[in-house]
Amino acid sequence: MTTWVFCEEVDGAPSSSSLELLSKARGWGDTAVLYVGVGNDAAFAALGAHGASTVHHLDTGDALPAPLAAAALANLVEGASSDLLLFGMGSTERDVAGRLSARTGSPVLSNATDIDPTGDQVIVTNEILGGTTKVMTAATTGRVIVVARPKAFSAERGDGGSPEVVAVEVPDVGHAGSAVVLERHVEESDGPDLEAASIVIGGGRGMGGADDKWESVTKLAGLLGGAVGATRAVVDAGWVPYSLQIGQTGKTVKPDVYIACGISGAMQHLVGMKDSSTIIAINKDAEAPIFSVADLGIVGDVHKVMPALISALEAR
Repeated sequence: MTTWVFCEEVDGAPSSSSLELLSKARGWGDTAVLYVGVGNDAAFAALGAHGASTVHHLDTGDALPAPLAAAALANLVEGASSDLLLFGMGSTERDVAGRLSARTGSPVLSNATDIDPTGDQVIVTNEILGGTTKVMTAATTGRVIVVARPKAFSAERGDGGSPEVVAVEVPDVGHAGSAVVLERHVEESDGPDLEAASIVIGGGRGMGGADDKWESVTKLAGLLGGAVGATRAVVDAGWVPYSLQIGQTGKTVKPDVYIACGISGAMQHLVGMKDSSTIIAINKDAEAPIFSVADLGIVGDVHKVMPALISALEAR
């Protein structure tokens, strides 16, 4: 069985999700990558270091990548008796996974938090009911597509060498391949990247508003060298952009320290941050669900606790 990992180029490098999946798949046998992007030696070397033995490089130019990538990957796996195809949860990744399923008739197991190829089957674990229940599904068909949650696995470099790089011809998919990307816009942000930060300060509706009350979240993040995150309620209220949302419909973070400020702890939010190494919660409601996952809980008014914390840090 060959394990395939889909990789979309991000800023000239492999996506973080592809490196996580490669690290997980390392040791299962042959591991191949479909790399979609301009490509460069450093990117291919990184894939090899994380476990890729072969990199199939597809440059779609300005065309919308999903239709072309799905067709190319379907051609690559055609005729194989069994393959395991791994995708992250990015927009393009899910788009390709769905198209590939339709082209090949392969089942899709999504939202995976663990993957275990055992014998002639693949056991996939995922969480339901807001992360309170785990479900294990055994896929016994010849080819299986798995879409994994971000941060489910750690991206760790191994001792792999340079992979074999094979150029893939852009397939003809007719009208489906006619859409092109005309412009790209990068949203400006201050501080560390939210998904990669080792410290995250999350703010909830309990902060009270987008005015000076919210500024204490950004100030605390600045003092600790951390990133700012938010709950869905905060994003829906327009206090901060959607790119800062943490949760089931936002981003998944797994920092060393997560400080939840004025966050009650709805399941939708907990799914996106509950695997943080250390969780510190500040909330005036002692019964708030956030305390069920917190390593350290401070029961108190966030507008009194945070200024005291900020003052202590500034005095150091």
